[in-house]
Amino acid sequence: MAWVILVVAGLFEIAWAIGLKYTEGFTRPWPTVGTVLAMVVSLWLLGLAMKSLPVGTAYAIWVGVGAVGTAILGIVLFGDSASAGRLISIGLIVAGLVGLKLATPG
Repeated sequence: MAWVILVVAGLFEIAWAIGLKYTEGFTRPWPTVGTVLAMVVSLWLLGLAMKSLPVGTAYAIWVGVGAVGTAILGIVLFGDSASAGRLISIGLIVAGLVGLKLATPG
């Protein structure tokens, strides 16, 4: 269950990272509220997952899910570069996340 909580925490990290773009420097109230709420939920879920997962693994997975999801949504929503180098790098992050999962008991 901790792994599911951790992945959901990572999804909320993606939400707040993307939300930051929509806040326009925290000048738009509703996107700012949604972004701050996503931050709080993400950190709360990360804390729950860390109760039974190693801190280094949990944090790396949380950041990795957030980084991969945010990079992909940046490409889809904001027209960020989808160069081969970026896509390969995203794939390497995913490979690292899978490796951490496989190397961690639980």
